[in-house]
Amino acid sequence: MQRSLKFVKHLPEFGIEPTVITVDAAQAAYPVLDESLAADVPASVRVIRTSTFEPFDSYKRLTGRRQVPYGGFVGENKASRSQQLFKFVRGNLFIPDARRGWNRFVLDAVAQLVAAGEQFDAVLTSSPPHSTQLIGLELKRRYGLRWLADLRDPWTDIYYYKELNHLPPARWLDARYERQVLEQADVVLVTSPHTKRIFTAKSPKIDPNKLEILPNGYDEADFRESSQPPTDALLITHTGTIADTYRLDQLLAATAECARRHPDVPLRLRFVGKVSDGIRQQVATAGLAERTEFVPFVPHHESVGYLLRSTALLLVIPDVANNRGILPGKVFEYLAANKPILCVGPLGSDADLLLRETGAGHTLPPDAYADLVEAFEGLVARWRINPNLDLPGPRPTRYSRRALTERLARLVR
Repeated sequence: MQRSLKFVKHLPEFGIEPTVITVDAAQAAYPVLDESLAADVPASVRVIRTSTFEPFDSYKRLTGRRQVPYGGFVGENKASRSQQLFKFVRGNLFIPDARRGWNRFVLDAVAQLVAAGEQFDAVLTSSPPHSTQLIGLELKRRYGLRWLADLRDPWTDIYYYKELNHLPPARWLDARYERQVLEQADVVLVTSPHTKRIFTAKSPKIDPNKLEILPNGYDEADFRESSQPPTDALLITHTGTIADTYRLDQLLAATAECARRHPDVPLRLRFVGKVSDGIRQQVATAGLAERTEFVPFVPHHESVGYLLRSTALLLVIPDVANNRGILPGKVFEYLAANKPILCVGPLGSDADLLLRETGAGHTLPPDAYADLVEAFEGLVARWRINPNLDLPGPRPTRYSRRALTERLARLVR
């Protein structure tokens, strides 16, 4: 959501007037809401909110859960029959996804605008949910609009795709939708080089030159607060969701070993956001419960504050298929915080290459225990000299939201 929000915030600066069509918040269902981000929408931008039809209210009633699931029911209790049933239903009756019930309301809203004589130069559809791309497909067919399909994540190659238990007809239809979008969009925006390679290979009809790598970024306005690393602790922070697919066992063991070697160093871990029960148990098993702070979901500006009040930052790439192309949006805010970054994930991945390019840190495989211990030893040695480990030099401005929106503006035209 932040990607689209920041585009809308900065597009008027480049002579482009966006009209936003989104869902009525009173009718939608989301895992989390951050109302504070609404302040980023310029007062001059028209926002049209539509009705929707989603199955998540029924999901909550039948399962007794208060929250809708993350990532298409992934990460739920796999031993639960009700969860397995809902995954099957979602994977076979809602193609591409369970948000598709919104599409007809959007198409009706656009039809009303066109009937009233309004003219548009282009349409941008952002996903997931990838059902949103079918809106762009239909709008191009109806009105011949220049269409930019912004695919923030892979589609049929997303790491949890196999867990949705698609039957062959559902897999065929979903792959067909994916190819139609990639073949017919005028521009396809992706966030990482690896994702571009995945999409380019989907069909010989896809022109690789129309796939543009437009990564996520950071908003300079979010980082006006000065950095305040603690002087009484070596504090390593992770922000965002962290689930059981994030392999942390060796990193936690390395943390515990470093703490054992240096009892005089107040080594601390902090996780801000949704953390799975499995990860919490791993922390306890490693003997780090007293050294670890868990902070529940907070508004975005508070999350940025936690970054700035850290010694170093932890980035973990989930141990899943196609993880070499996972480039989380948070990594750009990590870069903006100017803190050393320890990344646990595959070497040679897009995240690894970004950290090397910017000189912000390095990546270690999740099973590289000895190397992880060495990385912590290096942090401790530097912290003993000066508890402020902030990186020198300015932030990489090429990854600012404004600079990225300027690139988008050129593509819109």
